[in-house]
Amino acid sequence: MGAFRVVPCLDVDRGRVVKGVRFQDLRTMGDPVALAQRYRDEGADELVFLDISATVEGRETMRWVVGQVAEVLDIPFCVGGGVRTVEDARKLLAAGADKVAVNSAAVANPELLSQLAALLGSQSVVLAVDARRAPWGFEVVTHGGTVPTGRDVVSWVQEGVERGAGELLLTSIDRDGTGQGFDVELLAAVRKAVSVPIVASGGGTLPEHFVAAFQAGADAGLAASIFHQQQMTVADLKRRLAAAGVPVRWEEAWG
Repeated sequence: MGAFRVVPCLDVDRGRVVKGVRFQDLRTMGDPVALAQRYRDEGADELVFLDISATVEGRETMRWVVGQVAEVLDIPFCVGGGVRTVEDARKLLAAGADKVAVNSAAVANPELLSQLAALLGSQSVVLAVDARRAPWGFEVVTHGGTVPTGRDVVSWVQEGVERGAGELLLTSIDRDGTGQGFDVELLAAVRKAVSVPIVASGGGTLPEHFVAAFQAGADAGLAASIFHQQQMTVADLKRRLAAAGVPVRWEEAWG
């Protein structure tokens, strides 16, 4: 396993960065361009941009905002939300995205993953999975966590990878915004099932949460609130991870 990546996330609603708890009670956090530039300067390995209301509202991703954010970045940039077709994905790549994340549309039409991988390459296709605990395991939910599917997360990620997804963005809805740490049982179950990189999402606020995610098999840890509210900078988190023995990418400029 290579260096563990630290990935800030911009959840965007109507052009502003927002954050809530379990996808509810959203609060405005700031301007996406300004935050993207700040995280780049702090040493973020990648940035994820999710248009969180696009799928629910049945519209395309706000490409004009994506383009503005892309202009200030020189790190990998993943965009999701409202991607329903190959053409949607092409438009986002043209706007400056390096990777495209698909979630609800892929569940509804798994062949979309195969089409995206064939035309864009697996390296540009991220399968985003919103998961919650169920009596029988972990269930896939869609449309911003509002629609249960009855699908098992492990079997779904296996199918997604077989169809060409080159990376997983795995979010625990139970932990999202709670500050309770990543769901390491979820991460470990998925790690056993697939070999592609896994980005852990949902609940990470303390360095030890990211260490636990790494130990459970995650290749990267995604967070929002701790960075938006300046509880910790990306560079601060990387220092703490390195001190705990987690390999991270480092530059002298970050201190």
